[in-house]
Amino acid sequence: MTEPDHAQPQPGPDAGLDDLQADIERTRAELGQTAQALTDKLDVKGRAVGAAADAKDAAIEKVGAAKKVVVEHTTNADGSVRSAVPSTAAVVAVVAVIVGVILWRRR
Repeated sequence: MTEPDHAQPQPGPDAGLDDLQADIERTRAELGQTAQALTDKLDVKGRAVGAAADAKDAAIEKVGAAKKVVVEHTTNADGSVRSAVPSTAAVVAVVAVIVGVILWRRR
């Protein structure tokens, strides 16, 4: 909530009409701010909607970042899609050689 403004003292017993009116206006403004803060704090639906919007925005940013990373890793410099077949074939060939060597040694 808002804290009272201690910089301006309240008018004393010998204060003039202008001082009293200024103090009343300042007090009304502080009361209005306090009431608004309480209203905002008690607005559960509004806070939930705000939190959901924040979560949605964060998710959209993360999806965009992930999409950018995937595109960078799966496309060539000219924008064409990179083929995964050569690397997959190389891995399969290496595994086949290792299995073949293990089976050949066991005989």
